[in-house]
Amino acid sequence: MSPTPHLDGFTVLDLSSVGPASRCSRILADYGATVVKVGPPPRKSAAQIQPPYYSYGAGRGMKRLQIDLKAPDGKAAFLRIAAGADVLIESFRPGVAARMGIGYEDVRKLNERIVYCSTSGYGQDGPHARWAGHDLNYLAVGGFLGMSGRREDGGPALPGATVADSAGGGMHAAIAILAALLRRVVTAKGEYLDVSVAEGVLSFMSLYVDQYLATGEQPSPGRDMLTGRYACYDLYQARDGKWLAVGAIEPAFFANLCRGLGLDRWIAHQLDDACQDEIRADFRHAFVARDRDAWVAELAPRDTCVAPVYAIPELVEDPQFRVRRVFVTAEGGGHGSFRQLAAVLAGEDRTATTYHVRDGAVTDTEALLRGVGLTQQEIEKMRRDGVVA
Repeated sequence: MSPTPHLDGFTVLDLSSVGPASRCSRILADYGATVVKVGPPPRKSAAQIQPPYYSYGAGRGMKRLQIDLKAPDGKAAFLRIAAGADVLIESFRPGVAARMGIGYEDVRKLNERIVYCSTSGYGQDGPHARWAGHDLNYLAVGGFLGMSGRREDGGPALPGATVADSAGGGMHAAIAILAALLRRVVTAKGEYLDVSVAEGVLSFMSLYVDQYLATGEQPSPGRDMLTGRYACYDLYQARDGKWLAVGAIEPAFFANLCRGLGLDRWIAHQLDDACQDEIRADFRHAFVARDRDAWVAELAPRDTCVAPVYAIPELVEDPQFRVRRVFVTAEGGGHGSFRQLAAVLAGEDRTATTYHVRDGAVTDTEALLRGVGLTQQEIEKMRRDGVVA
């Protein structure tokens, strides 16, 4: 029998459809919170992005409320639901939720325990607060792209994942919400959280930002251990055209790598700037002599910090991930059976091997409205008026 989920009994209202806020609510749902995805009725949702059915865990374990928040009846009903919620997450432009009458102050009047989380690109104030943006923009202003590898034309390379959305925004918001819920245990009051995705990017660029602020030294690609200065931390191509990641930072690991490649002569020169071009050339010549997986099988178990650079079809079949149960099967929703990423953050429940997901047209609107005291007649009128679906 699996333990009670960490967030069992907590109710989260999520007004987003995509992006950092949806990343956050996915995390909270996987920790056991009752997450209610709030969106407009279908015929009033032209401006709202509808992600592919498989996105964000295909909505597994979440409820849906379709309600027009611009209609007086819809707003009033939503606020009745918010009065009993623990967390509200929104990702409108700064000031929009307040103008709609569902901002923090509106909800707090009804529910002093609410943890109200606003996610935005640049924060709720400041000269850039109303700038539109996406993941790439936040990685740009947060220094991530400036410190990343370069294309052939010298420009920053496009990242292979939405790092700002998932970590700078989604995980940032989830951590802040969990901290606020812990403080609420002591104060019995909620709080307002202003989550800036760009500032979340800054948090994981802190090694370089702090280096510059403390010393005046300007970090840049190729000048530091983690950005390509040394051959011991780089990518190398194997005979079959596939790539290996080498992260042998510690001297002992570097020595093991050199011995494994038959290049013992470089053991004493790991951080010798004058030798890096020669070391790289020898590493490249050695690695290209065998296929990637042959090198991994030989070097990875020998404390060399060598790993394969996987394509997505490879990683979903990796035996380590299989043992760790990081992929599960989803069934239902009108899309048959398909695999998806499981709840993989530490402490999330990995006992389930199959999840049932629902059709995107199915909602919990009526049950949620009845749960806050609306009568069947009131709900039917709202449905006829197009306020709910």
